[in-house]
Amino acid sequence: MIDGWVSKLRKYRAIAVIRASHLELGWHMANAVAAGGVKLIEITWNSSNAGNLINKLRSELPDCIIGTGTVLNLRDLNNAISAGAEYVFTPHVDPELITASIKKNIPMNPGALTPTEIISAWNLGVPCIKVFPVQSLGGANYIKSLQGPLGHIPLIPTGGVTLENAHNFLQAGAIAVGVSSELFPKPLIETGNWDAIVQNAQTLVQMIA
Repeated sequence: MIDGWVSKLRKYRAIAVIRASHLELGWHMANAVAAGGVKLIEITWNSSNAGNLINKLRSELPDCIIGTGTVLNLRDLNNAISAGAEYVFTPHVDPELITASIKKNIPMNPGALTPTEIISAWNLGVPCIKVFPVQSLGGANYIKSLQGPLGHIPLIPTGGVTLENAHNFLQAGAIAVGVSSELFPKPLIETGNWDAIVQNAQTLVQMIA
Protein backbone atom coordinates (compact mmCIF):
# COMPACT_ATOMS: atom_id res chain seq x y z
CA MET A 1 0.00 0.00 0.00
CA ILE A 2 2.86 2.39 0.81
CA ASP A 3 4.48 1.81 -2.57
CA GLY A 4 1.45 3.10 -4.49
CA TRP A 5 0.66 6.05 -2.25
CA VAL A 6 2.85 8.64 -3.97
CA SER A 7 1.46 7.74 -7.39
CA LYS A 8 -2.09 8.16 -6.06
CA LEU A 9 -1.20 11.59 -4.71
CA ARG A 10 0.29 12.60 -8.05
CA LYS A 11 -2.86 11.42 -9.82
CA TYR A 12 -5.56 12.91 -7.59
CA ARG A 13 -3.66 15.89 -6.12
CA ALA A 14 -6.19 16.97 -3.48
CA ILE A 15 -7.27 15.58 -0.11
CA ALA A 16 -10.57 16.66 1.41
CA VAL A 17 -10.06 16.95 5.17
CA ILE A 18 -13.26 16.33 7.14
CA ARG A 19 -13.69 17.12 10.83
CA ALA A 20 -17.29 16.39 11.80
CA SER A 21 -19.20 16.74 15.07
CA HIS A 22 -21.38 13.70 14.37
CA LEU A 23 -21.34 10.71 12.04
CA GLU A 24 -24.25 11.78 9.83
CA LEU A 25 -22.63 15.15 9.16
CA GLY A 26 -19.32 13.53 8.23
CA TRP A 27 -21.14 11.12 5.95
CA HIS A 28 -22.85 13.99 4.09
CA MET A 29 -19.59 15.93 3.79
CA ALA A 30 -17.72 12.93 2.41
CA ASN A 31 -20.43 12.03 -0.07
CA ALA A 32 -20.63 15.63 -1.30
CA VAL A 33 -16.93 15.91 -2.09
CA ALA A 34 -16.93 12.43 -3.61
CA ALA A 35 -19.80 13.48 -5.88
CA GLY A 36 -17.70 16.49 -6.86
CA GLY A 37 -14.84 14.28 -8.00
CA VAL A 38 -12.48 14.29 -5.00
CA LYS A 39 -10.98 10.82 -4.56
CA LEU A 40 -8.87 11.25 -1.42
CA ILE A 41 -10.92 11.78 1.75
CA GLU A 42 -9.44 12.19 5.21
CA ILE A 43 -11.65 11.75 8.27
CA THR A 44 -9.85 13.32 11.22
CA TRP A 45 -9.65 10.94 14.15
CA ASN A 46 -11.10 13.59 16.47
CA SER A 47 -14.33 13.51 14.48
CA SER A 48 -17.33 11.93 16.19
CA ASN A 49 -17.46 8.15 15.58
CA ALA A 50 -14.47 8.44 13.23
CA GLY A 51 -13.83 4.71 13.12
CA ASN A 52 -17.41 3.86 12.23
CA LEU A 53 -17.50 6.59 9.61
CA ILE A 54 -14.28 5.40 7.97
CA ASN A 55 -15.59 1.84 7.88
CA LYS A 56 -18.90 3.00 6.38
CA LEU A 57 -17.25 5.14 3.71
CA ARG A 58 -14.84 2.36 2.74
CA SER A 59 -17.91 0.25 1.94
CA GLU A 60 -20.05 2.92 0.29
CA LEU A 61 -17.41 4.88 -1.67
CA PRO A 62 -15.26 2.18 -3.29
CA ASP A 63 -13.84 4.64 -5.85
CA CYS A 64 -12.42 6.84 -3.09
CA ILE A 65 -9.41 6.30 -0.84
CA ILE A 66 -10.40 6.88 2.77
CA GLY A 67 -7.82 7.77 5.39
CA THR A 68 -7.56 9.52 8.71
CA GLY A 69 -5.73 12.45 10.28
CA THR A 70 -5.04 14.18 13.58
CA VAL A 71 -3.72 10.89 14.93
CA LEU A 72 -1.79 11.65 18.12
CA ASN A 73 -0.83 8.33 19.68
CA LEU A 74 -0.29 4.63 19.02
CA ARG A 75 -3.69 3.58 20.36
CA ASP A 76 -5.48 5.90 17.94
CA LEU A 77 -3.27 4.75 15.08
CA ASN A 78 -4.07 1.09 15.69
CA ASN A 79 -7.78 1.80 16.07
CA ALA A 80 -7.84 3.86 12.86
CA ILE A 81 -6.10 1.12 10.90
CA SER A 82 -8.48 -1.47 12.34
CA ALA A 83 -11.40 0.70 11.20
CA GLY A 84 -10.07 0.60 7.64
CA ALA A 85 -8.03 3.80 7.26
CA GLU A 86 -5.94 3.49 4.10
CA TYR A 87 -3.51 6.27 5.00
CA VAL A 88 -2.71 8.35 8.07
CA PHE A 89 -1.81 11.99 8.72
CA THR A 90 -0.42 13.33 11.97
CA PRO A 91 0.17 16.97 12.95
CA HIS A 92 3.64 16.09 14.25
CA VAL A 93 6.65 13.81 13.82
CA ASP A 94 6.49 10.76 16.07
CA PRO A 95 9.02 7.99 15.36
CA GLU A 96 6.90 5.40 17.20
CA LEU A 97 3.87 6.09 15.02
CA ILE A 98 5.96 6.11 11.87
CA THR A 99 7.58 2.77 12.71
CA ALA A 100 4.21 1.21 13.52
CA SER A 101 2.61 2.42 10.28
CA ILE A 102 5.50 1.12 8.19
CA LYS A 103 5.20 -2.31 9.83
CA LYS A 104 1.50 -2.34 8.92
CA ASN A 105 2.20 -1.10 5.37
CA ILE A 106 0.02 1.98 5.88
CA PRO A 107 1.22 5.28 4.36
CA MET A 108 2.09 7.70 7.16
CA ASN A 109 2.26 11.42 6.40
CA PRO A 110 3.61 13.26 9.44
CA GLY A 111 3.18 16.97 9.91
CA ALA A 112 6.32 19.10 9.82
CA LEU A 113 7.07 22.73 9.12
CA THR A 114 10.77 23.60 9.21
CA PRO A 115 13.45 22.07 6.98
CA THR A 116 14.90 20.29 10.02
CA GLU A 117 11.54 18.73 10.89
CA ILE A 118 10.88 17.75 7.27
CA ILE A 119 14.27 16.07 6.85
CA SER A 120 13.99 14.33 10.22
CA ALA A 121 10.65 12.84 9.24
CA TRP A 122 11.86 11.85 5.79
CA ASN A 123 14.87 10.04 7.22
CA LEU A 124 12.49 7.88 9.27
CA GLY A 125 11.19 6.36 6.04
CA VAL A 126 7.84 8.04 5.39
CA PRO A 127 6.60 8.42 1.78
CA CYS A 128 5.43 12.04 2.13
CA ILE A 129 5.47 14.96 4.54
CA LYS A 130 2.52 17.17 5.47
CA VAL A 131 3.71 20.78 5.67
CA PHE A 132 1.50 22.32 8.33
CA PRO A 133 0.45 25.05 8.89
CA VAL A 134 1.95 26.20 5.59
CA GLN A 135 0.32 29.64 5.52
CA SER A 136 2.23 30.68 8.64
CA LEU A 137 5.49 30.66 6.67
CA GLY A 138 4.34 32.20 3.40
CA GLY A 139 2.11 29.64 1.70
CA ALA A 140 3.05 28.62 -1.82
CA ASN A 141 6.21 30.75 -1.73
CA TYR A 142 7.46 28.70 1.20
CA ILE A 143 6.88 25.45 -0.69
CA LYS A 144 8.76 26.92 -3.64
CA SER A 145 11.67 27.95 -1.45
CA LEU A 146 11.98 24.40 -0.13
CA GLN A 147 12.38 22.90 -3.60
CA GLY A 148 16.07 23.75 -3.93
CA PRO A 149 17.38 21.71 -1.00
CA LEU A 150 14.37 19.42 -0.48
CA GLY A 151 12.91 18.91 -3.95
CA HIS A 152 13.31 15.13 -3.63
CA ILE A 153 10.84 15.00 -0.73
CA PRO A 154 7.10 14.85 -1.62
CA LEU A 155 5.33 17.64 0.27
CA ILE A 156 1.60 18.04 1.01
CA PRO A 157 0.82 21.56 2.24
CA THR A 158 -2.22 22.06 4.49
CA GLY A 159 -3.45 24.90 6.64
CA GLY A 160 -4.15 27.82 4.35
CA VAL A 161 -4.89 26.02 1.07
CA THR A 162 -7.96 27.45 -0.68
CA LEU A 163 -9.88 26.67 -3.86
CA GLU A 164 -8.18 29.66 -5.45
CA ASN A 165 -4.57 29.03 -4.41
CA ALA A 166 -4.44 25.21 -4.53
CA HIS A 167 -3.00 25.34 -8.03
CA ASN A 168 -0.28 27.73 -6.86
CA PHE A 169 0.93 25.19 -4.30
CA LEU A 170 1.13 22.49 -6.95
CA GLN A 171 2.95 24.84 -9.32
CA ALA A 172 5.38 25.60 -6.49
CA GLY A 173 6.30 21.93 -6.24
CA ALA A 174 3.79 20.29 -3.86
CA ILE A 175 2.76 16.76 -4.79
CA ALA A 176 -0.79 17.33 -3.47
CA VAL A 177 -2.73 19.63 -1.16
CA GLY A 178 -5.00 19.17 1.83
CA VAL A 179 -8.14 21.32 1.84
CA SER A 180 -10.59 21.61 4.73
CA SER A 181 -12.61 24.69 5.65
CA GLU A 182 -12.55 26.09 2.11
CA LEU A 183 -14.46 23.06 0.88
CA PHE A 184 -16.89 23.20 3.78
CA PRO A 185 -17.84 26.82 4.59
CA LYS A 186 -19.71 27.00 7.88
CA PRO A 187 -22.91 28.52 6.40
CA LEU A 188 -23.18 25.65 3.90
CA ILE A 189 -22.69 23.07 6.64
CA GLU A 190 -25.23 24.72 8.93
CA THR A 191 -27.88 24.80 6.19
CA GLY A 192 -27.04 21.38 4.75
CA ASN A 193 -26.38 22.86 1.31
CA TRP A 194 -24.64 19.77 -0.02
CA ASP A 195 -25.13 20.77 -3.66
CA ALA A 196 -22.96 23.84 -3.05
CA ILE A 197 -20.28 21.68 -1.46
CA VAL A 198 -20.41 19.35 -4.47
CA GLN A 199 -19.77 22.45 -6.59
CA ASN A 200 -16.84 23.48 -4.37
CA ALA A 201 -15.32 20.05 -4.87
CA GLN A 202 -15.83 20.25 -8.63
CA THR A 203 -14.17 23.67 -8.65
CA LEU A 204 -11.18 22.33 -6.73
CA VAL A 205 -10.77 19.36 -9.06
CA GLN A 206 -10.93 21.68 -12.08
CA MET A 207 -8.44 24.12 -10.58
CA ILE A 208 -5.80 21.45 -10.02
CA ALA A 209 -6.32 19.49 -13.24
